[in-house]
Amino acid sequence: MTTTTPDLPVVVIGAGPAGLAAAHLVEHGLRPRVLEAGPAAATAVREWAHVRLFSAWGEVVDPAAEKLLAPTGWTRPDPDTCPSGGDWAEQYLQPLADVLGDRVRLGARVTGVSRAGRDRIVDAGRDEQAFVVHVTHADGREERVYARAVVDASGTWSTPSPAGGSGLPALGEKAAADRITYRVPDLRDPAVRARYAGRRTAVIGSGTSAFTALASLAGLAKDEPGTHAVWLLRRGISGSTFGGGSADQLPARGALGLAAKAAVDDGHADAVTGFRTEAVERDGDGRVVLVGEDGRTTAPVDEVVVLTGMRPDLSFLSEIRLGLDERLQAPTELAPLIDPNQHSCGTVYPHGHRELSHPETGFYLVGMKSYGRAPTFLAATGYEQVRSVAAAIAGDLEAADRVELVLPETGVCGGAGLFDDAAAARTDATGCCAAPEPALVKLGVGAPADAEVADVATSDGCCGS
Repeated sequence: MTTTTPDLPVVVIGAGPAGLAAAHLVEHGLRPRVLEAGPAAATAVREWAHVRLFSAWGEVVDPAAEKLLAPTGWTRPDPDTCPSGGDWAEQYLQPLADVLGDRVRLGARVTGVSRAGRDRIVDAGRDEQAFVVHVTHADGREERVYARAVVDASGTWSTPSPAGGSGLPALGEKAAADRITYRVPDLRDPAVRARYAGRRTAVIGSGTSAFTALASLAGLAKDEPGTHAVWLLRRGISGSTFGGGSADQLPARGALGLAAKAAVDDGHADAVTGFRTEAVERDGDGRVVLVGEDGRTTAPVDEVVVLTGMRPDLSFLSEIRLGLDERLQAPTELAPLIDPNQHSCGTVYPHGHRELSHPETGFYLVGMKSYGRAPTFLAATGYEQVRSVAAAIAGDLEAADRVELVLPETGVCGGAGLFDDAAAARTDATGCCAAPEPALVKLGVGAPADAEVADVATSDGCCGS
């Protein structure tokens, strides 16, 4: 069982949107085995069920998956409406997992990947050896699965970035864990709503997940007096800060940024710019005080929502020879194409198996995880990645190299939307990463509607916060 053969399965790690695109492997007559750590397909998506995508159904259904679903009587929802994470999971991802049947194994956490009988040091006969995937099941049972190829679609949801401006947790951040969340709060939940109602909340981040949180808290403030947000940005307020408006080819994305701007304009949030968190402290009443690297401190807040992006978990890949960009932790050939200093999701060049390959032949990162720390990802990109990789594994290089993808233009990509409706205006803006001057900004009603803002709720903003 240690020599790779066509009879071995292709192991896919993760049963999220990209992992369930294993439908492409089925099209090529390959045997996918999808290993999902959670108790259900799309476990991570279900954790942000309350958040609405800003991509419509027409952009988040994979054509190969639709072919598998069609014989079951499944019909795609209105292609022009935007699903919530819950809608996406229940109306598309779960039915797809059901069709894939026993090819999807739940409660199967991958704890390591290697070559059978070869650690990462050994060259001799390496490419001829099968992959060996170590799995721990929910009941504690351990298993080794041999594979002809491995496609890691495990995403980045499990590893949110910290509040600390250095990329490391701020001093005191872990000790204040009872007051900090790294997810967009679900204010429909009575217990969560009570946690934020009538209180001051710091929101750290400058991407669309932060916009979603600000808009949600502003809505709560209208019903619960005393609710207020303090928005901490590492950069400054500029034409690129808010949203794409009516010019955005993903209308819900544009509307979301303008909703966040309205939260500030209407006095429900104050924006503090040029603030890079160095420490998290407690005052005498147990409230949280955030300290910037320049020594500034915030007034005490009751809660902190950290939405500074996500990063890949590479811990179980230590025996695989990866070729990763030193900054983005994305595949070396892909990194220049997705660099958020240069690209939005609409300007990412179409790519496939060649850009996703590593020194370890037959191993691929796809989906959000392939983007490392870059926030410029859209679901349609992941589907095209899997299509190309599946063709390459099957040996159809002509199909694998035929990479065609048209993405919506404008915006800083990678958060989640809140609304189905398009709204608002936009003026053109330049890059999103200009160095900020420290400032407290409170935008008044009637301030210029300058904006520039991005499908899945597993990443966040431009420049990390």
